[in-house]
Amino acid sequence: MLVEFFHCAKRNASIAIGSLNVFDTTSNRFLQGLRPKISINHTTTAYLQLGSPHSHPGLHLHYYSSVSNLQNPSLQPTEKVPGINIGGFADTTTSNMDAKALSRYMLPLETPVAVLDCTQAFNGLTEQEKLYAYYLSQASWVGGLIAFVQTSPEAPAIFCLLHDLFKSNGVEELKNVAVGECAFTEDEWTALLVYAGGVFANAGNYKAYGDTKIIPGVPLDKLEALLSKAKFLGHERDHALKTWNEIKDKVYSLSAREKQLGLGEKGITTFFSSNCTHADADLINRFMKKQGIEGYITRCFKTIKDDKVSYEIRSASAKTDAEEPKTHAFEGCEIRSTRGDYSPLMKKVCESLEKAQKHALNETERKMVKCYVESFNEGSLDAHKDGSRYWIKDKGPIVETYIGFIETYRDPAGIRGEFRGFVSVVNRQMSVKFTSLVEKAPELLKLLPWPRELEKDEFLKPDFTSLDVITFAGSKVPAGTNVPNYDEIRQSEGFKNLSLGNVIISSSSSSKNPIPFLSDKDQEILKKYRVSSFEVQVGLHELLGHGSGKLFKKNPDGTTNCPSDLKNPLTGDLIEGTYEEGETYDSVFTTLGSAFEECRAECVGLFLCVDKTVIKIFGWEGEEADAIIYANWLDMIFAGLKALEMYQSETAVWMQAHSQARFVILQVLLDAGEGFVHIVEKTGTDGNPDLMITLDGNKINSVGRKAMADFLLKQQVYKSTADIKSARKMFDKYSAVNNEGQHPWAKWRDIVLDKKKPPRLLVQPNLFLNNGDIQLKSYDSSLEGSIHSWIERFQDLSIYEDLEYCRLKDKPYFTY
Repeated sequence: MLVEFFHCAKRNASIAIGSLNVFDTTSNRFLQGLRPKISINHTTTAYLQLGSPHSHPGLHLHYYSSVSNLQNPSLQPTEKVPGINIGGFADTTTSNMDAKALSRYMLPLETPVAVLDCTQAFNGLTEQEKLYAYYLSQASWVGGLIAFVQTSPEAPAIFCLLHDLFKSNGVEELKNVAVGECAFTEDEWTALLVYAGGVFANAGNYKAYGDTKIIPGVPLDKLEALLSKAKFLGHERDHALKTWNEIKDKVYSLSAREKQLGLGEKGITTFFSSNCTHADADLINRFMKKQGIEGYITRCFKTIKDDKVSYEIRSASAKTDAEEPKTHAFEGCEIRSTRGDYSPLMKKVCESLEKAQKHALNETERKMVKCYVESFNEGSLDAHKDGSRYWIKDKGPIVETYIGFIETYRDPAGIRGEFRGFVSVVNRQMSVKFTSLVEKAPELLKLLPWPRELEKDEFLKPDFTSLDVITFAGSKVPAGTNVPNYDEIRQSEGFKNLSLGNVIISSSSSSKNPIPFLSDKDQEILKKYRVSSFEVQVGLHELLGHGSGKLFKKNPDGTTNCPSDLKNPLTGDLIEGTYEEGETYDSVFTTLGSAFEECRAECVGLFLCVDKTVIKIFGWEGEEADAIIYANWLDMIFAGLKALEMYQSETAVWMQAHSQARFVILQVLLDAGEGFVHIVEKTGTDGNPDLMITLDGNKINSVGRKAMADFLLKQQVYKSTADIKSARKMFDKYSAVNNEGQHPWAKWRDIVLDKKKPPRLLVQPNLFLNNGDIQLKSYDSSLEGSIHSWIERFQDLSIYEDLEYCRLKDKPYFTY
């Protein structure tokens, strides 16, 4: 068999290559130590000859150990290596990837680690409060495992194998086996720790922030050797190795589709079966609208049999259907709604919540938890909405919590929620400033640049508290949140704003590191004021960003909540657009919804922070208030440039809603002109291409604020009137990553990627119940500490069976 190896600049070059491990799909085994022949033909392509084409018909190149003794210096295999991963990694799908490109899918060895400290907050709780927090945490963590099922088909199995590997052997003993018996280098051992910690923290093998794949930085043959020698106490050894053989190609594979999350040929998702496209998603959206179904707790699976198309809309619940569900004929296909998705995990969530209910601190909390249990048992979104209604009525709790299928960022259709659960303690001292902001909110809303008719009839003052997080389960830990996301509750009943104070503090741990693209002076300002300015931005973003604006809706009787004589402030024409009955913001804005709303909220923060009365609420006056405002705007512009890290050039898709939002804001501010913001290319001190951002702080209150006012007006009009067409046209314009003009973003993306800093792993504590007492255990700020926290988090290893049940149930639907 001939496998194309590389291209070289000169004909008749010759090299010597080390041994290969090759996977033979016919015999389902590795052929190790092959010494292939090298030939370079009259073109400039080199080939590996692995026996005759008929000797191993299922042969696939899977790993190489070295390329050495280059006798032709013009031969550069790291520039183009079809079929090979540079550095000794697996898979033919890494065709044409150089070492730098490949490294973007591996978490760096120098990945920083930060501890989420909540010791003081936890110690201030009563015994009842600790018990309530403990059982809520148990529910959150086991529910958080659902996020692995929602990430990729292989993610549940990767979690189980890694968790069992470290739990059964211990970190130190496993290292002894890896280094002593499997020839791991220190860097390769560190790479395994980084990979495992990254998979655990991101709820799967795709980055929670950016949605790109994470592959191990360990050669396949060494990882396999370790798995073959290590103990497995949570699995039968044969079963563990069988599972590994089943998923290993997917663990390392970087085909065009598998590099990122997405729908159809553009990426991987488990919210839809692998044969679904955006056309299928749109069809299901139309069906759900007709049936009055919202998608938060659902997934969609498509089956084609004898040219007959059918869909299953599967809802999350502990209970499964006792009878065959009704089938609906719709647009030439059949659709049935089922329940029982993630069933064994949902059952465990309910069991912990039922125990938490017994320790609830008041009747409102008991009713809230009861509704959650009903929702998760029965697969009822309405019950979760009722629980959310009780939650927003639970004012000023000591232990704050929320749990369910909440954020839609990872659904490529922007409708289905990823499971998330958190438990925290209210920091009353830090919450004072947020309480003051809430009290002033009705007046501050009048400052926003849209007519009062586009604002809610009444601002329902929410709880706005600073929290010290004890547990945050899901694919990522945000700095703040504004929930619930249900339109009918947010618009007419209320919501809560939560600032996660100890998460914000943990983000400042690397503030001494150089900040790229900024002058020394701007770096000092940002280092000094970044945390404080971010706190201001989070507060305004959550309360007055997500908490503002009215949606014009059509009622069942045909009337609307929009004044009949209201004119569109952008066109001067009467407003006609409304959300039809059964439509929500998510169902109308779909794939654009998250980025558009995050952008609107960020713009509100920038716009309002300029007001000195707002800054004073947060305790800043005089020159320091000016510095906070400058730092906030500078940080947003910097984030807009860094956002290019989250743009996938191969598919022309933004992989993260917040990043796309910030890039759009950067484009708007550059468009404002008048010398307000500049970005120019230069040569860095290392001799490599670099970029420099400059911001004229004297023009923030004039040029900058006007740009935000004009842009915010458009955003709110489009959102209020369900004008997705205009919204998408505007947003697509500012989201475009072009390579011409004054700002060649596609070219500059490479510079941004070269300066990219590794993401931080956050080490969370665990709660343990010992003889009736709840104890908090914290861990070291290290990779080992991160692993220890995860292997001690789950004592009941039946979670492996639960995750395997979910994986195998889904397996027939994922055949790419």
